[in-house]
Amino acid sequence: MTILCAFGSYAAAAVDADGVPVPRSVVRKPVNGRYHFVTEQGDTALMVVLNEVTVFPPMKFKNKKQEEFYWRTVRDVKRTLPYAKLIAETLLETYEYMETLPTQKEREAHLTQMEKEIFAQYKPHLKKFTKSQGKMLVKLINRETNQSSYSILKAFLGTFRAGFWQTFGKFFGVSLKTSYNPDKNEDDAIVERVCILVEQGQL
Repeated sequence: MTILCAFGSYAAAAVDADGVPVPRSVVRKPVNGRYHFVTEQGDTALMVVLNEVTVFPPMKFKNKKQEEFYWRTVRDVKRTLPYAKLIAETLLETYEYMETLPTQKEREAHLTQMEKEIFAQYKPHLKKFTKSQGKMLVKLINRETNQSSYSILKAFLGTFRAGFWQTFGKFFGVSLKTSYNPDKNEDDAIVERVCILVEQGQL
């Protein structure tokens, strides 16, 4: 069983110019399912279940600075959202797999080896992120996991080596305690809008 099973299950077959696997598209398919059923009259009918679609009013910018922030956010979300989803899924699968290991020693050995292989495979790609993209990645990890990277680090403290998360801070000068609150923070609300539009294939 490969240590990178979680990354392997999510990553697409495509690779970038450096041979680093590129995460699959985050765009949701419009159709969630198709079902056949028989009506009371005995006819066979098809029911199509569509995914929820969020419709936003046209974006009205208060000033040039906000417009620049919006388009920079579009660029950064498109670059980092696939990796945030990848990391969130990897954390979940890692936790579930660790639960099957009988001893603390085996869990620590697994996580140490996983961290080593993840960095060997994805560090070249992450190093190409700009500082703003690094900050966005940490923010979107919060969005996908409902907790800050710092909280995740605390959850794995004693088993999951701190280097995995410290690397983000080291590369990009970001705080692992970065919060994400689109209900109260205007900038985060714009980020959430962009994320939803990207997921719906509208950006």
